[in-house]
Amino acid sequence: MPAYVRAFDEMTVQEQALVGGKGGTLARLYQAGYPVPEGFVILPAAFQDDRLTPEAWPQVQAHLDHMRQKRNGMAAFAVRSSALSEDSAQASFAGEFETVLDVHTDEMIRAAIQAVRQSRWSERVQVYSEAKGIQAEHPDEGHDLAVVVQRLVRADISGVLFTADPVSGSHTHMIGNFVFGFGEELVSGEAEPYTFTLARPKGRYEGPPELGRFARRLFKLALRLEEELGGPQDIEWAIAGRKLYLLQSRPITTLVGYNAATGEWNDSLTGDYLWSNTNLVEAVPDVMTPITYSLTRILHFDTTTAVMPRTLPLAGNICGRPYINLSLALSIYRTTGMKLEEAVRRVEELFGRLPEGLDFSVPPVFTLAEILRLVPANILLEVRFRKRIKNMPEFVVAAPGRCKELRKRIRQTQTKAELIALWRDELKPYVLHAFYMLRGAMKWFDNPAAVLRHDLVELVGEGDAHALLSNISGDTELLASLGPVVAVSRVAQGEMSHEEYLERYGHRGPHEWELSVPQPAEDPDWLDRQLADYARSPVDVDALLRQQRSEFEAAWRRFRERYPKQTNAMRRRLEKFATDARTREAVRSEVTRVAGVVRPFALRAGELTSLGDGVFFLTLDEILDTLSADEASAVAATATIPARRATYERYRALPPYPAIINGRFDPSRWAADPNRRSDFYDSHASTAMPEGSEAITGFAGAAGRVEGVVRRLDSAEEGVQLQVGEILVTTTTNIGWTPLFPRAAAIVTDVGAPLSHAAIVARELGIPAVVGCGNATMRLRTGDRVLVDGGQGTVEILEPA
Repeated sequence: MPAYVRAFDEMTVQEQALVGGKGGTLARLYQAGYPVPEGFVILPAAFQDDRLTPEAWPQVQAHLDHMRQKRNGMAAFAVRSSALSEDSAQASFAGEFETVLDVHTDEMIRAAIQAVRQSRWSERVQVYSEAKGIQAEHPDEGHDLAVVVQRLVRADISGVLFTADPVSGSHTHMIGNFVFGFGEELVSGEAEPYTFTLARPKGRYEGPPELGRFARRLFKLALRLEEELGGPQDIEWAIAGRKLYLLQSRPITTLVGYNAATGEWNDSLTGDYLWSNTNLVEAVPDVMTPITYSLTRILHFDTTTAVMPRTLPLAGNICGRPYINLSLALSIYRTTGMKLEEAVRRVEELFGRLPEGLDFSVPPVFTLAEILRLVPANILLEVRFRKRIKNMPEFVVAAPGRCKELRKRIRQTQTKAELIALWRDELKPYVLHAFYMLRGAMKWFDNPAAVLRHDLVELVGEGDAHALLSNISGDTELLASLGPVVAVSRVAQGEMSHEEYLERYGHRGPHEWELSVPQPAEDPDWLDRQLADYARSPVDVDALLRQQRSEFEAAWRRFRERYPKQTNAMRRRLEKFATDARTREAVRSEVTRVAGVVRPFALRAGELTSLGDGVFFLTLDEILDTLSADEASAVAATATIPARRATYERYRALPPYPAIINGRFDPSRWAADPNRRSDFYDSHASTAMPEGSEAITGFAGAAGRVEGVVRRLDSAEEGVQLQVGEILVTTTTNIGWTPLFPRAAAIVTDVGAPLSHAAIVARELGIPAVVGCGNATMRLRTGDRVLVDGGQGTVEILEPA
C-alpha cells in the first residue's frame, strides 16, 4: 500500500518538494534540529473529493497514536494547510487557508483535516491567488493541498518576526509582533499586536518587557534560519513554559529577488543596498540570458577567495545585469574598525566615484567576532588559492590548445550521457580552474594598483600619474587588450593571416561573455568588416604607443628630479604594476576563451534535446537536468522557456541601467521617467537630471586636453559612424570597442573607474579619457562641440549641436 502520510523525521528531500512550502520546510527544519513541534504531513494523494480515502485514514490514526504515546495519551493537535503554492518565494498565503487548533479526538481531527482541505475553495484564497497572478495547475481542481498535523504548543506568547523590513528592505533591524496566547489571530490579522525590534548586529531588543528575556534566543534562531534557508525570513514562533518553538519560516515575499517561472531576477528587492556594476559591465555589457548568469555565478560564488559570514548577496543580478553589493563590502570594512571615509575611498578606487550627498545604507549585519572566527578558514583558503594560481603563465600558454580540444570533443558527443560526462569530468573542472586564474590575476593586481595610483596622484598629480601608469606594453609583450587592434593593422599590411588572427583573437568581442551571442570567429564576415573600417580610417597604433612611451619617460624624469630618494622603490613598483597588468589582461583574455567553450556545449545540448536556442534560457544545472531526465520530465523542466525568453526581451528593450543603484529599482518605471538619470538611481530621494550647463565630471582616466565634436554611440556595432578625431561618448567599453580607440580624439564614458578597461587602454594609447561620468550619454549628443580634460576628469560643452 502506498504511503499517504509522512512524519517530519522520515520525509525525504524529494518528498519535501511535493508537500507544499509549509510541510516541506517544517520537515527540513525538524530534521536539522530546530525546535519544531513534532508532526506529520498528509499527502495530496490521500484525498478524494477533499475527503480522506479509506486507505489513508488508518495511516493518519497510526501517526496520531504514536504521538499520543510519547505524551502518555494526553495530546492536543493543530491542523494546518500546506498548499503546493503556499509559503513559496512568490506568495505566502499567510492566513488564507484554514487552520484548526486544539483538537483531541480522532473525530475532531478528521473533521479538522477535511475543513482545512476544503478551504482551498474559499473566496479569500481565490481573491489572493488572482492578486498574486497565481493559477492552480488545473483550475477546476483548485490549489493542490497537503495537510500538516502537529502537536499543539499551548503558547504563553505567540508572534511573527521579519528578519528584514518587508517594506524598505532594510537589514538594520528585525521587526516583530506578538500577542499573548495562541498566535492565529495575529497571523490572520484579527488581533492588535505588540511591536518589537531586534537591532543588528548583536540583537539589541526594544519592545515590551515580557518578551525581553527571550529576545536573545529569538535573534540567534532568526540568524540561523536566514543562513539555513538562504534569505530574509518571515518566522512564526511561540513561547510555552519558557521554551522557544519554531512554528514556520518562509521567505519574505517582498524581498525575493528571483522568480524561476518567469526568469525575472531583481536582487535590488532583497534589501536596502547600494549596488554598482562599474567593473562588471565592461565584461558583461549586455542583458544576460539565464545560462550566462548561471556561468557568472560560478565565478562569483564557486571560486570565491574568502569565506564570508552568512548567505548575503555580495553579487547580484538586477533585471539581467550583474551588480556588486557595495553596502556589504562597506559593512565588512566598517566592522573591522575602518572609518567610513576610508572605506568609501577604497570602494571608489575599484568601482567609481559615488554621487555627492548620496545617503546609502551600510547595514551593521556582521559582528567582529563573526569575522574573526573566519580568519583560520580564510588563511587556509588563501594558502590553497596561492598554490592553485602559481601556474598562471602555464595556463595562458595552454588555454588555446585545451579549448580547441574541448570544442572538438563537444562536437563528437553522440548521446546526452556523453555530453553530461564531458561537462562533469572535464569542462566544468576546467572552467573552475580558469575562474581561479582570473580571481588570482585580479587579486594580485587590483588592490596594489589602486594603492599605487593613489600614491602617485598624491606625489605628482593626476596628469603625471596617468603617464607613469601607461607604460604597460613591453618591448616584446603587448597588453592583451591592445592585441586585437594592433593585429588588425598587421592583417591589413599582410604581416598576419586571417586564420592566425581568428585563432588568437576570434574569442574577443563586445559581447564575448554572453553565451547566446555568436563569437566573432563564428562570423565569416566579421574580420572583413574590421579590415574595411581600418581601410576607411587607418591609424598608426604603433606611433601612438611610441608617443605615449615618450610621455612616460618625460614624467619619469620629472619624478626623479623631485623625489630622488624614492626613485628606486617607485621604479620597482611601476615595473611590478606593468608586469601584473600584462598578466591580468592575458589571463582575462584566456579565461574569456575558456568561458566561450560553454557556448558550443549549450548548442550541442540544444541539438540533443531538440530545444535549439531555448537552452540559453535555462541555467546550466537545468540543462544538465534536462539532459538526464526522461522525455516527460524534460518537457516539464523546459516549460519556463517562453516566459523567460519574453522577460529577457523585455529587459533588452530597456536602456542600460544606472551604474549606481541605491535601494529598490524598477527598470521599467525608471526608463519611463523622462527626467531619469543614467549615472545613478536613488529610491530614497529624487534623482532628476541637473539643470544648467556646468561641466560634466567623472574620473580622470587618461591625461590630456582636446577639443572636438561628439560622436555618441550605443554599441560597438555602430563604430563605423566614428570619424577620426571625434570624441567617442558611450555608456561603457570593453575589448570589443578597442579597434575604435585609435580613431577617437578622446573617450568619455558613463561607467568606469581609474583601473577600468577604457582608462587603461586610453592611457596606453595616449588618448585623453574621462570615465565614470554617469550621465554623459544623457547630456551629450552627436555634433556637440566639447572640451575634454582627461587629467581633471571634466567635459565642458562649448557649443551644443
